Amino acid sequence: MFRKTFADKVVDFNKNLHYSGKLPIDFLVLNPYLNNPETIEVMQKFYQKYYDDYHQRRFMIGINPSRHGAGVTGVPFTDTKRLESVCGITMKSAHTHEISSVFIYDMIAAYGGADLFYKNFYINSPFPLAIIRKSKGNWVNANYYDDKSLFNDVKDFMIESLRKHISLGLDVSEVFVLGKKNADFISKLNSEAKLFGKMTVLEHPRYIQQYKSKEKDLYVDKYILALKNLIIQLIKI
Repeated sequence: MFRKTFADKVVDFNKNLHYSGKLPIDFLVLNPYLNNPETIEVMQKFYQKYYDDYHQRRFMIGINPSRHGAGVTGVPFTDTKRLESVCGITMKSAHTHEISSVFIYDMIAAYGGADLFYKNFYINSPFPLAIIRKSKGNWVNANYYDDKSLFNDVKDFMIESLRKHISLGLDVSEVFVLGKKNADFISKLNSEAKLFGKMTVLEHPRYIQQYKSKEKDLYVDKYILALKNLIIQLIKI
């Protein structure tokens, strides 16, 4: 009997992603897998390269994809530059630079490289599609918690998505939540749906790159310490 690998499960999850719920006026959801056929191709190559196994992983939880990161590549915190330069996967139809991706891949390098990091961790978001809002006539990135009505509209979808992420094969006795405000809202969801055990909160990569760039190495060290401590604890067990 065919047994799906972690990669198979993630690819199936992404291919079936669809949000049909309500949204407040001036908000839109972007689905990269519908907008660009190459997104599915590069996303599959990524997960088949790093997740084609049956290992249990720990969960690193972002906010929701940006238009220039996973909103294009289908891979969380991965713009086309890092997808090619680090992961060896070229995307021909788009070229993006996303500042959160810069930090994440610097951290991954410090951890020991993409092969080791992705063997131990899975990154995704409670709302796994990009959200944009109209501001002064332009469409800009938005977070699921930017508007109370938006959060209320997408909350049930987020809980369902988190449950699906967990079902891929995650150990959620401890999860790593990126961003303090994100953690406040994830905590609310966890209180309601009983999804995780311990929540370790780390500063969001965008915040670090935008406001704390001079102290970036300290934040990389903070991430590595939190993630390596977990691995040490597992070895002791």
